Amino acid sequence: MELKRIGYELTVCKVSEISDIKVNADFYFIGKTDEELSLVCKTEDTPQNTIEREDGWRGFRIQGVLDFSLIGILSKLSGILAEHKIGIFAVSTYNTDYILVKEENYENALHILASEGYKVV
Repeated sequence: MELKRIGYELTVCKVSEISDIKVNADFYFIGKTDEELSLVCKTEDTPQNTIEREDGWRGFRIQGVLDFSLIGILSKLSGILAEHKIGIFAVSTYNTDYILVKEENYENALHILASEGYKVV
């Protein structure tokens, strides 16, 4: 399985309104529930008016389109990283999964996954 590096720093934050989000940016995830409006975006695109924010994330994605019948892919990756005490923030799209780790763990996480047989590009 191939993992592709995301080439920029990311921020995870809470915002009060969708209008605060730069929806024409080329990379972002929005999650809305009855309790919050969350955003993952390039750090440079983070809205000024955030309720809470955490900078210093880096990410990678599972390359290709994952069929919904595939089971345990994210679980396997997160399990490997958990064994090495590396926490994650995961986001899924229709096509694939994205895994974010803190900047200080990023290279180590990719090295560990490569040693477990994942190809990192």
